[in-house]
Amino acid sequence: MAKIEIEDGTLSIDATVIAEGLGIGAAEVQALMREGRITSICERGIDDDAGRYRLTFFFGNRGFRVVADESGQIIEPARGPVQRERSGG
Repeated sequence: MAKIEIEDGTLSIDATVIAEGLGIGAAEVQALMREGRITSICERGIDDDAGRYRLTFFFGNRGFRVVADESGQIIEPARGPVQRERSGG
């Protein structure tokens, strides 16, 4: 299973993992991220989830999520679909 690199609090994930989760080509990922068309959220676990990271990626109406431990090993494979939470108002 893929691994996430964690160095000095920065997380990196291979573009192929993102591409597979979003159903697009790996070659498209970097450009779409630069354009702001792929967005992401990284959450660090607390309490019972301490030492875990949850990464969620969005592209248009698609999204997926992976959970990794503190070594970067993906412990919950990509899940989808994930909907973007809407803020109230």
